[in-house]
Amino acid sequence: MAYNWTFCKIGGVTRVKITSGKDIAHLDELDQKLWTVLSCPVAGLEFDEKTLALMDTNNDGKIRVNEVKAAAKWLTSVVKDPDLILKQEDTFKLSDFNQDDPEGKKLYDSSKQILSNLECDKDEITLAQASDSIAIFAKTALNGDGIVTEQSTKDEALKDVIASAIATVGSADDRSGLKGINTDLLDKFYAACADYKAWKDAGTPDIFPFGDDTAAALDACNAVKDKVSDYFMRCKLAAFNDASTAALDISAERIGQISSKDLTAANDEISAYPIARVTGKSTLPLDTKAINPAWQAAFAKVRSLVLDKEFPGASELSEKQWNDTLAKFSAYTAWNDGKKGSEVESLGIEKIEKLLSDDRKADLAKLIEEDKKLEAESNAIDSVEKFLRYYKNFYKLLKNFVTLTDFYSRDPLNLPVFQAGTLFIDQRSTELCINVADMGKQGEVSELSGMYILYCTCTSKVKNKTMTIAAVLTEGDVDNIRVGKNAVFYDREGHDWDAVVTKIVDNPISIRQAFWSPYKKLARFVYDKINKTATEKNSKVDADLTAKADNAKLEKPADAPAEAAEAAPADPNKVAGFDIAKFAGIFAAIGMAVGFIASALVSLAEGITAKWYNLPLLILAIIILVSGPSMFLAWQKLRKRNLAPVLNANGWAINSHILVNIPFGATFTSLAKYPNVNLEDPYAPKKMSVGTKILIVLLILAAGVAGLYFTGHINLITDHLGFLNPPAAESTEAPAADAAPAADVPVDAPQE
Repeated sequence: MAYNWTFCKIGGVTRVKITSGKDIAHLDELDQKLWTVLSCPVAGLEFDEKTLALMDTNNDGKIRVNEVKAAAKWLTSVVKDPDLILKQEDTFKLSDFNQDDPEGKKLYDSSKQILSNLECDKDEITLAQASDSIAIFAKTALNGDGIVTEQSTKDEALKDVIASAIATVGSADDRSGLKGINTDLLDKFYAACADYKAWKDAGTPDIFPFGDDTAAALDACNAVKDKVSDYFMRCKLAAFNDASTAALDISAERIGQISSKDLTAANDEISAYPIARVTGKSTLPLDTKAINPAWQAAFAKVRSLVLDKEFPGASELSEKQWNDTLAKFSAYTAWNDGKKGSEVESLGIEKIEKLLSDDRKADLAKLIEEDKKLEAESNAIDSVEKFLRYYKNFYKLLKNFVTLTDFYSRDPLNLPVFQAGTLFIDQRSTELCINVADMGKQGEVSELSGMYILYCTCTSKVKNKTMTIAAVLTEGDVDNIRVGKNAVFYDREGHDWDAVVTKIVDNPISIRQAFWSPYKKLARFVYDKINKTATEKNSKVDADLTAKADNAKLEKPADAPAEAAEAAPADPNKVAGFDIAKFAGIFAAIGMAVGFIASALVSLAEGITAKWYNLPLLILAIIILVSGPSMFLAWQKLRKRNLAPVLNANGWAINSHILVNIPFGATFTSLAKYPNVNLEDPYAPKKMSVGTKILIVLLILAAGVAGLYFTGHINLITDHLGFLNPPAAESTEAPAADAAPAADVPVDAPQE
């Protein structure tokens, strides 16, 4: 590489150092293979999202290496001293712009314009000032966005056209914060006015059968049309079959079913009845009293607007007359259905005709074009905001992209952008929490991290949001942690969220936990085995008792003589249901068990008392044999814990390991610490008295002696202790080699 980069060792990986503006200026020369990150998502990070959106030039939702390089090149070229970028400030002095660079000169001029618009007489500009476009353009008539408002002109007629267009066809948001119109909305407005006038002109008097009341008359007829058609169909069925008349009409029984109710609240039920009584006649009575009460008001409108004009003085209406009346609306209906320009109808035909006759469209189009001519200047003003966002945030991005300085520094004021907050659970807090975008992808690769991860669903009632986090535990025990456990999560802004554990990726947390793990597993196994056995025995006893109770009557026939029970001989070993023999057997079995244990301990003692250090060596060997493999495997995993798979599953493209070794990982999880005080617990269990302890020891010893007696191992102890059976005195004379056996003892007789 032509540029002389400096490197450092962070997290077990060699990484390039970015410590000067010169480093940033030469960032485009850094080999991409040496970058820690190749891409990161725009959303879901604890970082200014607008800055990332400005850097995302292809709008794919990712920040890639080439986009970071381009931003670095542009940023360092428009400032005199690139080292200023490392300050990460939101205020910039105008004199620090590099005016020798064309882009720097534009930024300088635009910054001066912003301060002038804000009536601010200073030689420095802030990010807040550059971001407030409403304040910047509040007093400007034209601002280059191609949108004109009523404030854009002093011509009252143009103001009226703009207001009418906004009220009818919609509006666009101007940079000043006001509502306005652009070229598309202007064209749409005048096209709608022309279409409406043409449609209105096509409405000749002959298509209005009832004059100005035609629309109201049609609405009135449509309101009762289906009900009237239903009535005439009922009349036809009644004429077809006289016997069906009663069924087609409303019966007194049906009215009786609702007579006990408040009939004013039964309008829906009543309106379902025919519009008039079905009597066998084929005409509809026009007398309002003969109409269903639920339909009287609607039918009265039809009479006043249509029927009284068409059939004055008539008392009945035939189906043909009704259909002919509806047919008169066909021309009007066709014209009305072809309405165009309805968006501007609310203005009224008179105002629309005036707008068209005045024809100020060209003047407005010219005004919009004048506004567009200032686009370059306005965009330059927008570039000032872009510059100030880069100036404040770009170096922080580099510390999380090129290197992971923020992650490994553990500086509470410069946390990594992927760290979402702190989770409190089971008397500890963990700060290594990452916002999860896709839980499905996490399941595929999170196992590769070697970390103990809690996936939690977090809900905030204040924000009305839900999110999922991956929280890494690096200290403490996990005996009480399970799926469904509740916790509390605090985001970077300090807001609390209700958290629930939904998934656990089980990996070692510490060497200490791995040391005790085999014993805890054995204890759980024994505990579960005892519970299972006890449950099975209890079920068997319950079943046996139930069976004996059911068969009790079958064991003694009802006609058996009473003296038969008295004739049975009594068992001397059973007293009132207590089996002495069984009790003695149980006691002997316990004693024998204790005896075997005691004899084993004696044998063990014989072996280890030969050397004083055998006992601690034996204990150490047992510990190594049991806990050693677990501790070794845990050590292997802990030293290789890697955060990269978790970030990869979250949309990042990590280019190297992000190791979280044992000492570094311990800094992320904080355990609860209590002061060492001597306090009395009023609910603590009472301590066992000395007398009780002595009694228990004596009982254990007695059981042991009894067991040794029954197993014949008592001599093992007495011989070892050497005071109950002293050894016989050794003879100084050697026995005769050819001494004959005693005369009274046969040679082949077994010796006692």
